[in-house]
Amino acid sequence: MRTFLTLVLAAAALSLTAAAAAQVGSGRAGAERRADPAKQAVAYGSDRLQVVDYWAGPSANAPLVVFVHGGGWKRGDKRMMDGSAKLSHWRAQGYAVASVNYRLVPEATVEQQGADVAAALAALKARAATLGFDARRMALVGHSAGAHLVALVGTDPAYLLTAGLSFADVAGIVPLDGAAYDVAAQMGDGPPIMRGTYEQAFGTDPARQARLSPTRQAGAPNAAEFLILHVQRDDGKRQSEALGAALRQAGSSAVVRGFPGRGLRGHAQINRELGDPDYPATAVVDAFLARIFG
Repeated sequence: MRTFLTLVLAAAALSLTAAAAAQVGSGRAGAERRADPAKQAVAYGSDRLQVVDYWAGPSANAPLVVFVHGGGWKRGDKRMMDGSAKLSHWRAQGYAVASVNYRLVPEATVEQQGADVAAALAALKARAATLGFDARRMALVGHSAGAHLVALVGTDPAYLLTAGLSFADVAGIVPLDGAAYDVAAQMGDGPPIMRGTYEQAFGTDPARQARLSPTRQAGAPNAAEFLILHVQRDDGKRQSEALGAALRQAGSSAVVRGFPGRGLRGHAQINRELGDPDYPATAVVDAFLARIFG
């Protein structure tokens, strides 16, 4: 009975998340109705979703934090950054901030999503002088599916190389409570209610699943610095620890930290409350960014 109730509650939570994401994407959210004069759009491709929202820092040499949203690889929107604790906090810390839209499954593949993240980073770097940030200090942060994508871009060099970049262009990577760092393991270990989402994103071919698994791609070279955060979801904890171990074995610095919060509530909390000074992960991310940005 407890298992059944857990699945019902999880399904309800996912439905609410999808509804909220759809509302943001359609432009009905309150934050979107009020235009933010500090925000500007940067296109990095011809598709309507290949756009980044950008907020300048306080100076032309401000570091840049690039955020990649979650949503099960099939939903979500860059405008989820609007009005968030992350945005106000990072700007107060002296950083420029960008929030990336990317093409979504099933119209696009996860491979194309990884390419979009890299292309967005390249477009921002090419415009650094105009936008006003230090192109030598860029970090990638992603939540949920976005955590998987930033980890993938940070472990498979093909994505950045195709965009004209390299791992040297990324000061650090912060995946927030991601999953599918090892796709095959996630499919066997993750909650049954998510299995259809994983199959839609990654298919059933083991070779493709391995190519899209940051843990499997983490043989050197990789990005130099990782901070991998998770809440107390059993599968997320295992996935995060395995990715960290693989990165360290390959020579990267990879710190893995866990925070309170269980299940989908904790999964949403780390994204919603990051940037709140009272949320424990905020200070950890602050220290990491301060160190890698020097």
